[in-house]
Amino acid sequence: MKLQANFLCALTLFLSASFGMLHAQDTNVTTEFGVKGGFNMSNLSKDENVDDNNILYGFNAGLYATLPVSDFVAIQPEILFTTKGAESEYSGAGFNGNAKFRLNYIEVPLLVRVNLTKNFNIHAGGYASYLVSSKVTGNGDFEFNEEIDTDDLAKFDAGLAVGVGVDFNPISIGLRYNHGLTTVGKERTVLGTTTTFPDARNRNLSLYLSYRLN
Repeated sequence: MKLQANFLCALTLFLSASFGMLHAQDTNVTTEFGVKGGFNMSNLSKDENVDDNNILYGFNAGLYATLPVSDFVAIQPEILFTTKGAESEYSGAGFNGNAKFRLNYIEVPLLVRVNLTKNFNIHAGGYASYLVSSKVTGNGDFEFNEEIDTDDLAKFDAGLAVGVGVDFNPISIGLRYNHGLTTVGKERTVLGTTTTFPDARNRNLSLYLSYRLN
């Protein structure tokens, strides 16, 4: 099952619960500044097929602003620390265990937010990220915890983001899916053959909570 399918399923449940709590139809957007953080479900994929068995759990935290451009539309920039990557299990030849490939980014989403009601919004846009650290850890028959030199990976990541949010001033909750467009690995030429390793892109589903400061 794809991570995108999980997003659609989670979105359906999120919307069903949220619409039951919405009460005002005023769609006015106001200027906001706040903090936010949440829970990540991340994976790496070369194509559109994402194996749910390889999901890595992590977190995101940072700051956001909402800058109105009309009564119901706003630009929402953010700056976040976010964890991504993937987990894999191995079994064979008498060995069993799992390995976690962790990527830590400073991420800057730039989103267009549309208030459908006073309390409910949808948002979409893009993001750019800078890789600050990475490591691979293992548990099972092989135990290891190794930092990865970020020079061996792509320093920058970029992609698309889409999500929904429900506002209960000053607290909001939301669900967002990030779809990476760039590979996390770098091109290498070995014996005249050029390859990209790891030849995979970030996929990330996050559930977040934000708190308005103004």
